[in-house]
Amino acid sequence: MRPVPLIIFGFVLVAAAAAGGGYWFAKSGIAPANEAPAAAQDSPGRRILYWYDPMVPQQHFDKPGKSPFMDMQLVPKYAGEASGEGTVSIDPRVVQNLGVRTATATMGSVERRIEAVGSVAWNERAVFVVQARSGGFVEKLHARAPLDRVAKGQPLVEILVPDWAAAQAEYLLLRRAGKDAGLAEAARNRLQLLGMNEEQIDLLEKTGQPQTRITLYAPINGVIAELGVREGMTVMSGAMLFRLVDLSKVWVNAEVPEAQGAWLRPGTAVEARVPSFPGRVFRGRVSAILPEVNAATRTLRARVELANPGGSLKPGMFATLVFAQGTGAKALLVPSEAVIRTGERSVIIVAEREGKFRPREVELGFESGGKSEIRKGLSEGDKVVVSGQFLIDSEASLRASGTRMEGAEAPKAAAPQTHRAVGEVVSTGAGDLL
Repeated sequence: MRPVPLIIFGFVLVAAAAAGGGYWFAKSGIAPANEAPAAAQDSPGRRILYWYDPMVPQQHFDKPGKSPFMDMQLVPKYAGEASGEGTVSIDPRVVQNLGVRTATATMGSVERRIEAVGSVAWNERAVFVVQARSGGFVEKLHARAPLDRVAKGQPLVEILVPDWAAAQAEYLLLRRAGKDAGLAEAARNRLQLLGMNEEQIDLLEKTGQPQTRITLYAPINGVIAELGVREGMTVMSGAMLFRLVDLSKVWVNAEVPEAQGAWLRPGTAVEARVPSFPGRVFRGRVSAILPEVNAATRTLRARVELANPGGSLKPGMFATLVFAQGTGAKALLVPSEAVIRTGERSVIIVAEREGKFRPREVELGFESGGKSEIRKGLSEGDKVVVSGQFLIDSEASLRASGTRMEGAEAPKAAAPQTHRAVGEVVSTGAGDLL
């Protein structure tokens, strides 16, 4: 009887297909449409709806175990955890295992801080120019190279002034004659116009000897920023011989982002650090905000004046600056890492009680020193989440998805599962056909 084996083969084929389909559903974690996973009971009064992986919350499992996606155990989802609109509930064990940290919103002093970079430059307000007040010849040069350091009162150059000889002789003659005080006074004024100072004229009156050489001295402690004279050269009256700069204070020209520099004012306190002196802090204040914005970098230039004890800071050095200004006002502050910026709004996750979290939209003020000002949306004492927001965000997304599903129209009853196969009718009996 060959037809009988064919029928048996057909039934075996259908059974194998059904078994394979059931295995696939079991591996993928999806229950057949006509079967619903029975809710488990974790403990009296707490009914488990399903288990899930916090990293893949949209995938549900009907029994506990290890996640097929991550190296972690599945987490139970309890019935009734969604109490309170917008509240997210997470098992406290999961919160602890994933290192969710919180901080408290506190009132604190408002201090604005900006970090910027800049370069050290000469203090152009401490520049002194040494000129030749009379034409003559350079006989001796004491300071010979640019950037040489000079001390106040140090001789710089000796100049022979031939024009002084005749004018001094005329003054001495009129002074000795004593007949016309007006002429003597005019001769004395002429000596001043030729470049003689009061000390030189007094010395001439005491000694009675004409002086045709003048020695110029450094008016400050500093360095020679520019040298315009050499031995043997002829100099004209008014010629610039030396340009000296006092290094007791220097400038730092800082580039401050345009968006952050609006509150900077002259007098703002500044701390500067340079790589040449690690750990050392140079303090000063903003002396001016230059009225120009760099079109390429969109930065303002702030001119900072720093004390320079010992001349440690030198023009051209790179410096990192911190501008700080206290407003004296109190504000609600939270760690900046607690703020989630979506591009359209700012959100902070508030820990309401054990395992309960709620996202809140907030209005931010300024941000400085790792703290952000909260102008609206939080209260003093609120606990905010500063790490692990990804877990709460994924749970909130899951909750929103579940809410949408609950509000949707109930689906129609699923049709019984059927399977299609191929067979051959070999015989029929009475009552087999309707």
